[in-house]
Amino acid sequence: MIPTLPFGRSGHRSARLVFGAAALWRASQDEADRALAELLAAGVNHIDAAASYGDAELRIGPWMERHRGDFFLATKTGERGYAGARDQIRRSLERLRVERIDLLQLHNLVKEDEWEQALGRDGALRAAIEARDAGRVRFLGVTGHGTRVAAMHLRTLERFDFDSVLLPYSPATMRDPDYARDFERLLALCAERSVAVQTIKSVARRRWPEGSAPTHDTWYEPVSDPAELERAVHWALARPGVFVNSAGDLRRLAPMLRAAASFEARHAAATAAPPEPPGLEPLFVRGFAARA
Repeated sequence: MIPTLPFGRSGHRSARLVFGAAALWRASQDEADRALAELLAAGVNHIDAAASYGDAELRIGPWMERHRGDFFLATKTGERGYAGARDQIRRSLERLRVERIDLLQLHNLVKEDEWEQALGRDGALRAAIEARDAGRVRFLGVTGHGTRVAAMHLRTLERFDFDSVLLPYSPATMRDPDYARDFERLLALCAERSVAVQTIKSVARRRWPEGSAPTHDTWYEPVSDPAELERAVHWALARPGVFVNSAGDLRRLAPMLRAAASFEARHAAATAAPPEPPGLEPLFVRGFAARA
């Protein structure tokens, strides 16, 4: 089975491979239901969705009517103002068919002006706190992409005591010395405060080459070779205390589940040099904005 770890101070012991529900962006209900069966069989008990992930919340809703107690359920709001976030939180609850979610995250909070608005007096954070105080949300988190996100999360945690953070972690991103430095500082702070750390893009190879036709639902080209994918997942899981979110393509789910399940037996190999699959390139460069 996939190893588990306490999810920060939430009291929930989550599978270290979290289901990234962006994979349900355009999925049919039948495809989504097959994914649920895979998650249950593998012991994955944590779902990470977002209001902006297409039909993902709608596809998860029927699961919750039957399996609410089996999953730690997270979603995100990308709204920056109070009223927009308040309404989006309520809409997410309706789409997910639940009265309460376990984790609400402020989505991709990296740009300076959006950061100031979201954390201001009439910002999204106010709506999130209001939902938590009303019992519609249990915990609050923040997510982000790009080269500045680790530094921004450090600033965010000084402004508000969030329960979780989410950000990229891969060999390519860690080649950036500034990012690597800020990532290490962030992890140290999160460990000190018992803030859960979710990581993304562990199986990303590069952005799609210009002019190429994407063959996966991810906005980036993922690692496809099974051995390379397993090594990438193992390398990410070898980082103590972090969670690894599955990729936004259902075809990557089964191999990532297998890789996570085999991690503990091959832990020593996972701590070796970072994987370097052919064509590996950084997804994020200074000034580049990715799809959240």
